[in-house]
Order: sequence, then structure tokens, then C-alpha cells
Amino acid sequence: MAASRQHVSCGLDLHCVTDISNCLSFASNSGYQFITAPIVHPRFQREFILGKSKNRPGAFTRSDLLLTSQDWSSLIVGKLSTWLNLDSPITHIRKNSEQALQQELGYAAHLGLSAVLVSLKSGNCINLARCIHSRILASESYQGMFQVWVEVPMQAAEDLSEVYINQPESTEDSTVAKQIDTWDWWNTFRSVCNTDKKFGLALELSPDIPSEDIINRWMGEPIRCITVPTSLFLTNKKGYPVLSRAHQQVFQNVFKLGVQVLIKGVNRHESIRYYQQYMDHLWMSQPNDDTLAQFARGYEDYLQVPLQPLMDNLESCTYEIFEKDPVKYTEYQRAMYEAILDKVPSTEKDSRVLVLMVVGAGRGPLVRAALAAAKKAERDIKVFAVEKNPNAVVTLQNLQDEMWGSKVTVVSSDMRDWNPPEKADILVSELLGSFGDNELSPECLDGAQKFLKDDGISIPESYTSHLAPLQSPKLYGEVVQMKDREKPHITCFEMPYVVRLHNRTELASPQPLFSFHHPNRDEVINNTRYKNLTFHIENNYVLHGFAGYFDTVLYKNIKLSIVPETHSPGMFSWFPVFFPLKEPIQLKAGCQLQVHFWRCANRKNVWYEWCVTKPVIGPIHNPNGRSYTIGL
Repeated sequence: MAASRQHVSCGLDLHCVTDISNCLSFASNSGYQFITAPIVHPRFQREFILGKSKNRPGAFTRSDLLLTSQDWSSLIVGKLSTWLNLDSPITHIRKNSEQALQQELGYAAHLGLSAVLVSLKSGNCINLARCIHSRILASESYQGMFQVWVEVPMQAAEDLSEVYINQPESTEDSTVAKQIDTWDWWNTFRSVCNTDKKFGLALELSPDIPSEDIINRWMGEPIRCITVPTSLFLTNKKGYPVLSRAHQQVFQNVFKLGVQVLIKGVNRHESIRYYQQYMDHLWMSQPNDDTLAQFARGYEDYLQVPLQPLMDNLESCTYEIFEKDPVKYTEYQRAMYEAILDKVPSTEKDSRVLVLMVVGAGRGPLVRAALAAAKKAERDIKVFAVEKNPNAVVTLQNLQDEMWGSKVTVVSSDMRDWNPPEKADILVSELLGSFGDNELSPECLDGAQKFLKDDGISIPESYTSHLAPLQSPKLYGEVVQMKDREKPHITCFEMPYVVRLHNRTELASPQPLFSFHHPNRDEVINNTRYKNLTFHIENNYVLHGFAGYFDTVLYKNIKLSIVPETHSPGMFSWFPVFFPLKEPIQLKAGCQLQVHFWRCANRKNVWYEWCVTKPVIGPIHNPNGRSYTIGL
């Protein structure tokens, strides 16, 4: 029941279903793709432990023959009985609810339902979560088991909040917050279930819209469906249902996650179809994706092991993807243009030939940019294109023969081993990775700066990595799935991943981490680094890891950035990096989060180590590069 790109996937919630075939036909004729229906009649409270009806004969619910197996699996979401109270302090009520739950879950599996809906009424749901999770884990076919949609209101109802706010002053603040903050209900439930990917969120839209921080926190959760009570709809001048602008804005956010919609409640307008039509209108009215979003479509939250171009030769398709960036090479060309003008004043333009070296030339995009910059500046240049990948050198040599001629000299060599015939006025490279230095730009450029004249210019001249704490059950689940039977369990949690961040929440703004400058004129060059950062946490969150970004100064005021606040518009050459934690950490509002980061090196490798020390002390990740290194 994935939402299609053309139209919204919209379901109709039914409280009581007397004839399931007729209800399905009614919903389908009204434009709905699926319905939610009680697995058992809402008033049929079975008695397994005590009571007169303990041994009542007959079926406890409708027959599976009423629909085909295809219809059960694609058109029906089963709802668990709302009277179930698996966390009751009264033993026989709890045990009776447990048996009723098992009966309903067993029948849902028998029908082959794709999803089951359970509604949370409070944060007192630990035994409920344990029982549902145990039933799913016990299934012989875990992969084929239904999803569980946990329905939680976006914000607690006013009457519920007032009950706890008006309690005596002796009541602990944490208890009050837990009852009011419905995210805590969901967090309790999914934490007990070990953040299992089978559990998703059915977020019920509330009459009052919470703060932007709270909404952003919900956007980092695995929302499968957003529930819209009909009571939230207003009536426009033509008599049709519409939502307030504030509610419409919420949908602009959740629709980016591709969620489904569930209409819930009595029909308050002329036709139940109008609600579906309005939701489809909102879906179709989404703004067009920007260049970055278009390029990244299909890569959202997809983990990739970072490239190691120093050790591995890149393939043609990889070069082709990066060369399509509409921003990166334009800015590089601007930087080279400014540098060329600064190095060769107008009085020398007819008598001086400037030497420009492109180290790590790839298939030549920076060479083309350099020649274009020189032409615009009306200066003569000689270009050395240095590339270690012999396959890319073939492309460079063909371009030299067919287009560039004597203006470009192609050098097939590792920049650290090459002995140039003359020194450069400008040294240009594009060795930056998603975390700035993670493709070993510092080591490469430190080795290549011997090519540069004493007054030479390096492009880029500096770059800085940035770090931000992240909540993302989706990414954490993806890391868990990366486990390799041939490697230790911890390995997948001790390495960075390049990923297009999508279904996540940043818990605080990114802070700068490690900086590098070129040319590096230090007497002793040492590219190891250590720093600790402290973030102030405003709300209750779960920390799953850290997002890594970088920005760079190419030349003077010409910059490139993938830091969210300063992201270069339209640039897609780099996705962020994700550093996971082995165990998620529960964070409370107002706490301080402290993380320590190291950039370590030996003669053969570079690697990162990281650990959290506040609010709790955790273990070092990747000590001595045991799980991940970047080869020199």
C-alpha cells in the first residue's frame, strides 16, 4: 500500500463493520484505496480467565471467506480492540487482554493482513509492546509478517493535559511531561520493541499544531500513515472540507516522507468522497523538487560506504555522476578566474605564462574549468593534469589529442610520487569527501604542495568538517541490517556511511569540528585531530548517531558547503556522512550532550574514533581503526 507518485494513498477508518464487502465497495467508490476495520467486533470483550462467556461456542469474528486473500492483504488494515489493557495492575484483566491480543494477532496473520493498527492511550504500554513484539518475532516467517501501525496523537488532548497540569505541586515534573508529551508514549513503545522495522507510526493530527521543534521531531520517526479526524476540517464557501493553513503546512512536511493518509470520524460534509479528494489535492499541490532532491530521488536514507579514491580506482559511471553537478565546477571556475587575475596583473598578461596544476584530474572537468577561466581572464596558462587512475588517464589523453593540445600536459602518476619539471603558481584539487578530509585531501595536498611556488595559491585553501546529533530510527535500522556474518557484530556500527539524510531529526545545529589549510606551512605537519563538542538538547530525543558535513573556502570569498544552514543551492556532489552509535541514547530536555571525536593515523591508514560522555558515558567506537580505516 505504498503511496503512488501520482495520487495520494488514502484510507477510510471504520469503527464498526457489519458487512465488510459492502464497506469495501463503498470506500472504493468514494476514492479510498484501503480501509481500517476492527479484527473483532468492538463490543465483543471475550473472557478467557473468568466470566460466564468463557466457554461460549461459535466464531469470535467474521469468516476469512468473505474476501479473497488478495483483498485481505491489500485492502484491509486490521484494528486491535480498544478495550485491551495489557498493562492493567489487575491480574485477571491483564491476562485476559493478553490472550485476546494473541487471538487477534493470530487471526490477522491467518488473513495475511499487511498491517495491524494499535492505538496508544498513554505511555503505560510496556507489556503491550512486549507482547506484540514477541508475537511478531515468534512468527516462522518474520519477513512476511504484517507491519504494526502504532497510532499516537501528535499532541495530547487538552483535557488530558489539564488533568496532569492541575495535579498537586508535589507531582514530579517528569511524570507530568511524560503524560503530556505523546512522543514519549511512542518512544516507550518502540524502545521496548528494540526499534524493530516492523513497527511504524500512525500519527494522528491534533487540533492544535505543536511547535516547529516538536513537528520536526515527529518528522524523524518512521511515519507510515497520518490520521486526520474529520472534526479538523473546516468548510469553505462552496461547502467543501478544507484544512487550516497550519495543518496544510504539516502535510507539506509529511508528504515528503511518502506517507499514506487515513480519514477518521463521522462524515461532516455532503460526501465522504470530498475528504479523499481534498487530500489528493494537497498531495498534487506539493512544490516541485529542487535540483538536489531530484538528483537524490531513490537514494534517501540509503547507506553507502564512503569512496576511497586513493586506494581504489573510480569507475566511469562514478565520474559521470559527479561531473553533472551544476554548481561545483562553476564555483571552481570562478575561484580559478579570481586567482589567475591576482597572480597575473594586466601589465604582465602578454609576457607571462601561468602554471596551473590539477592534481587528481579525473576525466578532466577541472582542466576544462581552468582553460575556461584563463580564456575569460585573457591570460595564458599551462596546465598539468595529474591523475593516478590509468583508466581516467585514457580519457585525459584523448581530450589532449582532440581538444586541448599543447596547453595541457597529462601526467599518469600518483601526485605524491611525481617529480614536476617546474613549480606551479596555482594548485587545484577536488579531493574533498563528504566529511571534508575523509578522502585524505590533507595527506594528498601536503604531499603535493612541494609542486607549489612559495607564493603559490591552493584551491581549495581550507575546509572544515561539521557535526550534528541525529535521531533516526530509519538509519539505525539500516545500519543493523548491514551486519556481515563474516565480521564481528560491532563492525557495522563503527564506520561512517555516506547517505542522503531524509527521515531524520537533527537534535541541535551543526558545530565545526576539524579544519585544514593549504598550503600547510607548519614546521611539523600532523593531520591527526581531537576535539569534543557540547550540544544543548531542547526536547526529549533518542540519539542514534551523528551527521557529518563540511564546507570549504575555494579562494577568498568563494565557498562550497553541504552544511544545511549554508548549503550551496543546487549542488549535489556530496551527501552527508552518518556516524552511528552501537546503542541509542535516551536524551532528556535540557540535558547536555558531549561527544568526543578523533582523527587518527599511522603510516598505512587514517581512521576516526568517537564516543559520547554526556549525559552518559559510552564506549569508544572504532578503537585503533579495528572496523574501518581509510587506506593511504
